[in-house]
Amino acid sequence: MLKHSAAATWLLAAGVVLTSCSKETAVAPAPLVAPAATQHNATVANGVMMQGFYWNTPVSTTAGTWWQNLGGKAQELSDAGITAIWLPPAYKGGSAQDVGYGVYDRYDLGEFNQKGTVATRYGTIGQLQSAITALHGKNIQVYEDIVMNHLTWADAQETVNGNTVYTKFNYPGRGSTYSSYRWGYNNFTGTQQAPNNGWYQWKSWDFQPYANNDAYDNLLGSEIQYNGNAANQTETINWGNWLTSKLQLDGYRLDATKHIYTPYVNQWLDAVKGTSGRFAVSEAWFRNLGDMNNYAAATGGRTSLFDVPLHYTFQDMSNGNGAWDMRGLQFAGFTEANGALSVSFVDNHDTDHQGGALYSPVTNLKMLAYAYILTRAKGYPCVFYRDYYEYGLGAQIKKLIGIRQANAYGAATEYTSVNDADVYAYSRAGDSSHPGLLVLLNDGGSARSKTITTPFKSAALTDKTGNNAGTITTDANGTATFPVGARSYAVWVPGTGGTTPPPTSGTTAVTFQVNYSNTVSGQDVYVIGSTAQLGSWNTANAIKLSGAAWPTWRGTVNLTSGTAVQYKYIRKDAAGNVLWEGGSNRTFTPSGTALTRTDTWQ
Repeated sequence: MLKHSAAATWLLAAGVVLTSCSKETAVAPAPLVAPAATQHNATVANGVMMQGFYWNTPVSTTAGTWWQNLGGKAQELSDAGITAIWLPPAYKGGSAQDVGYGVYDRYDLGEFNQKGTVATRYGTIGQLQSAITALHGKNIQVYEDIVMNHLTWADAQETVNGNTVYTKFNYPGRGSTYSSYRWGYNNFTGTQQAPNNGWYQWKSWDFQPYANNDAYDNLLGSEIQYNGNAANQTETINWGNWLTSKLQLDGYRLDATKHIYTPYVNQWLDAVKGTSGRFAVSEAWFRNLGDMNNYAAATGGRTSLFDVPLHYTFQDMSNGNGAWDMRGLQFAGFTEANGALSVSFVDNHDTDHQGGALYSPVTNLKMLAYAYILTRAKGYPCVFYRDYYEYGLGAQIKKLIGIRQANAYGAATEYTSVNDADVYAYSRAGDSSHPGLLVLLNDGGSARSKTITTPFKSAALTDKTGNNAGTITTDANGTATFPVGARSYAVWVPGTGGTTPPPTSGTTAVTFQVNYSNTVSGQDVYVIGSTAQLGSWNTANAIKLSGAAWPTWRGTVNLTSGTAVQYKYIRKDAAGNVLWEGGSNRTFTPSGTALTRTDTWQ
């Protein structure tokens, strides 16, 4: 988002373009500070989100527009293990160059001739919808950036208490298509204005105080009033539902939410996201973990939050460039405090934006940070497009995503008595279907070795990243000495030569696979049943199956052994419409360590 930028609505008239301990510490679940949110379906299979843009993405690429570029990458993103993509603001800003956060018309997705252009910076509505179709066709979910704090680039002036302000939005290019709602000064609390980009305010700032009761409301342009303005509330909810349907969205990234009246954020999420199973993550930019926890409590688990404190931990590591104490990664950030609501990330469009107010890049040791978030038990990791495609890290990140999806399962252990100023170690014990891992991160200038008691007894482990050659074999206690290179990382995983961890006591890894071809893009198949592991017949909690081998849909769930289960398959789309499989409930009793249910839905 734009943070305290010099851009304002009046800039349109001025012709300015907005561009926008001997026993190691097993990790126990931390108490939630807010009700736990329904975990997004993408995280069931260790999903990974990608932020599909950066600050000044090119208007033209070798594939065409940015939408065409993203659509053309659907197959390779799927192959890389990306399960969801966050799109930039898709609506019209002040010009063809606007990055989208300087919102002019939220209903213009590159369809109407307004502000001198039909297309947005990213392309036309047709190209956007084609890109989403391509992404959905590869089972990649789509999250749209929701900017609802402000509007900019007004069409006309108004007079408020003797002051001339740019606050009138008439939308002459769109007219009343999709919405006849018009915005004027009475819809706002204040606006930026010339000559010094100061603020003129005619209503009380409309925000929820956090931290030191700072006035977070006045961010950019004309600030929309939600507290006490029912018409604005209804219109923005209507827009959210329209946008969801128009683009067949699977989720939302909410921009600048600490600047918006928090009860309205909750109201919007209840009315638009609701119990659909769609995902939501909010940008509440608090560096302090206590403030993050307070915001999670205030939003009641309705939305995940980007782990801003963890980003700054990574930046500290980067700035230390070998001198930082790696024990600072132990139990770090909002991800460890509230993993069910955390989206972990290394960098994003703001932290990478040189000259922006949030510029704080992780320039050194960045792959150590990615190895951290992609192997962690908690959090939903987000990969930055520019890191993957333009900063030369794609091959390494892809390998780590593969390790995440194959090995990052089971109980986590922090090695608090092993870690030191240079080396951080962490393991996942695995489960009945996945062998687990041991990760080591070294920011020092010399290669190091650590003797660690792992969960893997009498097992042969190899470094799946390829950064270290050879095999390490643990003893009957799971102990061995593991190397990690200078300024590097290693992920040691047990192979077929050793003993993998036993399944969780009393559970059976049940693979559900059903043949069902009656789907179109945007529709997915889920399994739902009588137990909590299968959602207790609540469609919002159903388990999404992978359509990678369409028309066969497949997924694995750990169920309690010896307990009879009833289940069915359902089909859902992005709008939340549900089709139930007909006939009687299917019934079986899980037994053994693993089994497969093979079904056909006619």
